[in-house]
Amino acid sequence: MQIDSYAFGSMTVDGKIYEEDLIVFPDKVKPNWWRKQGHSLAIEDLDEVINYKPEVLIVGKGASSCMQIPSSTKNLLKQKHIEIIDEDTKLASRLFNEQIKKGKRAVGAFHLTC
Repeated sequence: MQIDSYAFGSMTVDGKIYEEDLIVFPDKVKPNWWRKQGHSLAIEDLDEVINYKPEVLIVGKGASSCMQIPSSTKNLLKQKHIEIIDEDTKLASRLFNEQIKKGKRAVGAFHLTC
């Protein structure tokens, strides 16, 4: 999987346009990703990611980085030996592509708006 582009409210992955938050795995996309609390990333929001056992999780927190990641979520990911990188979605999408090109088992979870 490769992220072709990101603009506020829209991400193109392998030529397909998504206009809802999504999770990008190396081999699939989970569209219409909903979180328990919209602008906070709870560990429950990442069940499928944790089961996938990535080396690294790249979180796109939105165009203005409005989505927060509580320390409890970060701590649990560390306990599961999953590195977390969180940035605004534009930068996060580039970092996801870089990690994939390096051969990392990377997953990206992206908030597409604010």
